[in-house]
Amino acid sequence: MRLITAIIREDKLDAVREALIEAEITRITVSRVSGHGRQETIEIYRGKKVIPNLIPKIRIDIAVNDAFVDITVNAILNSAKSGQVGDGKIFITPLEECIRIRTEERGGTAI
Repeated sequence: MRLITAIIREDKLDAVREALIEAEITRITVSRVSGHGRQETIEIYRGKKVIPNLIPKIRIDIAVNDAFVDITVNAILNSAKSGQVGDGKIFITPLEECIRIRTEERGGTAI
């Protein structure tokens, strides 16, 4: 089992969600987050250039069985990529345990 975390641009959420549904990945968690990496945006405020510290992004968390890792990553890559700085990142981490609260199922069947 793996936990896939993707940080993407806000305007790419619908495209990523549709690509995941097309790839039969339907269980996702979405959060609005702020951060920065190499992407810089310059805004003009009262005639002066201002560089905001944090840029709004979308965080998507998806727990998948090992067989779905590449499918999920490819769906995100193909739908979120614009080729510009600030497209985001994908993190894949091991998921030790998953427990469905309602039935107390554990492991891959709980996903």
